[in-house]
Amino acid sequence: MTFNKPQSAKVSRRAFLTGLGASVVIPRLSSVSSSGSRIILGSGNHRYEWISNWARLPEGMRFGNTHGAVAIDSKGRVLMNTDTENAVIIFDAEGRFLKAWGSEWKDGSHGMQVRMEGKAEFVYITHFNRHEFAKLTLDGEVVWVRGYPKESNVYQKAEEFKPTGIAFAPGGDFYVTDGYGKSYVHQYNSRGEYIRTFGAPGSEAGQLKQPHGIWVDTRAKLPAVLVADRGNHRLQFFSLDGKFMGMVTEDLRLPSNFDQRGSDIAIADLQGRVTIIDRHNRVITHLGDNQNPALRGKNPVPPDQWVEGQFISPHSVRWDARGNLYVAEWLSSGRITKLRRLT
Repeated sequence: MTFNKPQSAKVSRRAFLTGLGASVVIPRLSSVSSSGSRIILGSGNHRYEWISNWARLPEGMRFGNTHGAVAIDSKGRVLMNTDTENAVIIFDAEGRFLKAWGSEWKDGSHGMQVRMEGKAEFVYITHFNRHEFAKLTLDGEVVWVRGYPKESNVYQKAEEFKPTGIAFAPGGDFYVTDGYGKSYVHQYNSRGEYIRTFGAPGSEAGQLKQPHGIWVDTRAKLPAVLVADRGNHRLQFFSLDGKFMGMVTEDLRLPSNFDQRGSDIAIADLQGRVTIIDRHNRVITHLGDNQNPALRGKNPVPPDQWVEGQFISPHSVRWDARGNLYVAEWLSSGRITKLRRLT
């Protein structure tokens, strides 16, 4: 995959794809079908069954606001964030509750990644109200905590740093988005030591507005840092050392987070759907597109207004090893949905 650098932020996805040498036919697919009581989403190689009430909590336990992320560990366990004292809740693949922890990480845990390092596995969390990000064991024991990057010289005080996403490059460096703060991306080495800062507040090419989620895209020979430039309703691509490479601007609402499986990327779009794009950044399908624009991207929507097969506010998305999708939504009552892959 090659990139041509646009001269303006107002570059369409058509122009970007032309620079990639790809077809500029942009499908807009969103299909829902029923088979008895089953709800089937998607098309082609991306067909999924909507699993209702997948995550089951112990009696008396409630999700609370699921304003965070979902991650999968090497055993196929599903970790998710809430804003309650159960900041990290862990389920097995069948939705059975296993454990919860993290009272010190309540009310602000947001981006989360699980990473195998040698023979041990760790979870990395960003917390916008603590103005910190941290490396923890899968049982919640703290390995280290980092605050705002003073070396960047873009902050006057710690409270200005409000991180929302974290992503790892193949060599071990990682990137943290300041999505609720000053709209920069900060790069660190595997020990959590600061390297550089890139991006800046704005809407021009290479500038960011509420850079929410982040992912290191390995679909091409040279990996790229993919940023959900949510406030600008677009995706932006940067080199591993922070140089602007290109963008996608069409057929997006409020992209919030990503996951990659092979040559495809799933996008959690806060305004009521999950979108899957191919290696040329063309839309393959939209999943669970909410048919009521008034409900898209809303938080205090009570369960009696939820519609099976339709999302309200997808905030994070993850594939497991079998290709099933798990979607966490920004909802005050809490909602996490499993989409079981059929093809």
